[in-house]
Amino acid sequence: MLFRKNRKRFHQQKQLNTQQPQVIGQQVLLSSDLDENLQVLRSIYQDCFDVIFRTFLISGQTKAVLVYVEGLSNIEEIDDHVLTPLMSETEGRGRSPREMLEKKIHISKMKEVRTFADCIENISVGHPVLFVQQEACGLALGLAKWEKRSIEEPTAESVVRGPREGFVETLGVNTSLLRRKIKSPDLKMKSIKIGRYTDTCVVIAYIEGLADQTLIEEVKNRLQRIEIDSVLESGYIEELIEDNPYSPFPQLINTERPDVAAANLLEGRVVILVDGTPFVLIAPISFFSLLQSPEDYYQRYLISSVIRLLRFVFMVFSLVLPSLYVAVLTYHQEMVPTTLLISAASSRETVPFPALVEALMMEITFEALREAGVRLPKQVGAAVSIVGALVIGQAAVQAGLVSAPMVIVVAITGISSFMVPHYTQGIALRMLRFPIMFLAGSLGLLGIMLGVIAIVVHLCTLRSFGVPYLTPIAPMKGRELKDALIRAPWWMMNTRPHLTGEFNPYRQSPGQKPNPSKEDEQ
Repeated sequence: MLFRKNRKRFHQQKQLNTQQPQVIGQQVLLSSDLDENLQVLRSIYQDCFDVIFRTFLISGQTKAVLVYVEGLSNIEEIDDHVLTPLMSETEGRGRSPREMLEKKIHISKMKEVRTFADCIENISVGHPVLFVQQEACGLALGLAKWEKRSIEEPTAESVVRGPREGFVETLGVNTSLLRRKIKSPDLKMKSIKIGRYTDTCVVIAYIEGLADQTLIEEVKNRLQRIEIDSVLESGYIEELIEDNPYSPFPQLINTERPDVAAANLLEGRVVILVDGTPFVLIAPISFFSLLQSPEDYYQRYLISSVIRLLRFVFMVFSLVLPSLYVAVLTYHQEMVPTTLLISAASSRETVPFPALVEALMMEITFEALREAGVRLPKQVGAAVSIVGALVIGQAAVQAGLVSAPMVIVVAITGISSFMVPHYTQGIALRMLRFPIMFLAGSLGLLGIMLGVIAIVVHLCTLRSFGVPYLTPIAPMKGRELKDALIRAPWWMMNTRPHLTGEFNPYRQSPGQKPNPSKEDEQ
């Protein structure tokens, strides 16, 4: 009986709470009666101890109330530039409250708010709102201040040569980092709010004249149709706007580096910034974009091209190397030289499991150790993952559970997966490794070929905001091959690798190749 009464009381309270968003969403205008406005605001902020209602008199005459959130607003600035000047009785006798506000408050960022929705929006982001008796509007003061992380080097995208700054969780800092890179007024930023309760600010950044207007409208439409309670990280947005949600391959790039975001903006792409996270999203992308490192463009082009080719080779190793081991030892022993086959057979004499089970055991153990190393504290994570792999691998070989060649294959596969620059792409390859292993264990090399063909067909069907995923290979675009498998020197990349149109295709004047002999003649 008591439970039923409590449940009934809970549903009544829930109905009252559900009326609050309706009041906010109806754009109800403020009243000239200060007490009426305060009554509505106090009912909205009921049981919110951190919302402060500071009542005072302007020059000892007019009643006023300042509403702010403790911890989000600058208390020192409120005391020095708002409360102290307005409460002073030495001046202001005979003046109207409007004249007193204009004369006494010296803050660069102020705006009038005339609805409860605008008041709540400003209070929630740390801007105090000042209400005055007989004024049918409030004054939002730009005095927000909250703790934020300083600009640091991204740990997941470190480089030997290049900028050392990364995005932070504050949206204003992130937009300023982009403005520092691209100083042109053609860099446009449009903001929208997403999240019924979080009201998260999401910014669409692009360069006017480079980005296709159709792409900009498509990104905006996909964001505007999102109806969700909260957006706490850019991963929420990524899953809700990608073309193929069932694909393991990422269709947007997430990065913490302002230089990467600026470089993609200069190639005609769109950058999506989300308040509260250092990871920004880049669209559209291709499969080859995920295998490019920012350092490729800071080192000499010969070094960058060789490293990029190695990256492609080891990406294939990370996908099919364990499967090749299983297929050859199970079905195709004639492909192995006799000496190597005898050595492999002797090492597997004491192993009681077939090659497929052996490979699955080692791969699952290696993935578990890697995940444990990521989740553990930084001081012990690396030590546990490395020492654990060495100890478990050696113990497994001595116990006769796995063979030594299998440990070598798994180690090479793990190192190969670390060469993929983007973490999301590496996870996709690690996931696909297991079904290919099952195909290799059941059909041999034929199974590997079928698995690889299925992956390639899937990649051909993918789109990133309408752009083919395998661009510029399929469809073939010869002009953009300069920055796909290799990285051509800067003096050859006169055209912009535009994926969505042909707007302003030339990024530099031709004839930039250095020619010391001609300079000496001149």
